[in-house]
Amino acid sequence: MRARAWVRVAQYGLTAIGVAALGYCAVTWVEARFYQAREARYFAHQLERENMPAAPHHVPRAVAAPEEGGLVGRLEIPRLGVSVMVAEGVESADLKRGVGHIPGTALPWQRGNTAIAGHRDTFFRPLRSIHRGDTITLGTLEGVYRYRVISTKVVGPEDVQVLDPTARDTLTLVTCFPFDYIGSAPERFIARAERAE
Repeated sequence: MRARAWVRVAQYGLTAIGVAALGYCAVTWVEARFYQAREARYFAHQLERENMPAAPHHVPRAVAAPEEGGLVGRLEIPRLGVSVMVAEGVESADLKRGVGHIPGTALPWQRGNTAIAGHRDTFFRPLRSIHRGDTITLGTLEGVYRYRVISTKVVGPEDVQVLDPTARDTLTLVTCFPFDYIGSAPERFIARAERAE
């Protein structure tokens, strides 16, 4: 009898843990979708208000960097169906709701290497299918910047030279790898793109 009671307690306990985990995932998913929708509306409103041209410009401007968590723009990879708002920073809260511009790298309207990070199990999951030649668009209030993927590679987490400044205007996308790994993934997947002229 006592063994059956312990089995029943274990069943209830594991069920409660499962329900709590599902609840956490659901709340996180809803929060991310709400954030994405809110920021997309704000971005569209700001573009309309500023009447920003859709054509890209390549003149570096003295524009203040967004504050931590502030909106940088929208990243789109049409072939993969990716459309995600980009926040400034890569803190846990930033990456839970979207993707983040890595501080210390160039902003899209600046010359050099713009690096953006995202989780492999949320918004950057489609990167597993990215190919050389794919088009990436990064829309900001300063203009629209178009890039073409030139390479992908896997590096160790300590290999931060992928964030170094570049002579050409470059976009570096960073996520964890392998994509199907359970837990903290041991490597990083890098997609490198150059600005299309």
